[in-house]
Amino acid sequence: MSKRWNPGTVAAPIGRYSHLAQIPADHELVVVAGQIGARPDGTLAGPDAEAQTREVLANIERVLAAAGAGPEHLVKVFSMVAGTEHLPGFRAATGDVFSRWFPESDWPTQSLIVVAALAKPELFVEIEAMAAVPR
Repeated sequence: MSKRWNPGTVAAPIGRYSHLAQIPADHELVVVAGQIGARPDGTLAGPDAEAQTREVLANIERVLAAAGAGPEHLVKVFSMVAGTEHLPGFRAATGDVFSRWFPESDWPTQSLIVVAALAKPELFVEIEAMAAVPR
């Protein structure tokens, strides 16, 4: 399993993430492209950031499953939110889902940026990820 931790040489994380993730030699890196809040049929999960974020995370789980992995293998999550007004919905969804995915608070590394817009105006959240999958 990947090692995730926070060294005492930097400030504690301000959210649900670890500062470092180390991939063991017997694992391979799997990279997940930016996922949006579209359901498998292509329809948008909802008109708000919370619904879209929940679907984004479900899509990440589906994509990881196709690679023989699960959320427990995540080592890096990179989130883009289109405007600060969507942060509360994003945080509500990620807080809930991450609590289920990482019940021991063994969080992956994570970055969050607020952007002016995503590829389409109705999209509020996009998340990329990397996972360390046992060979």
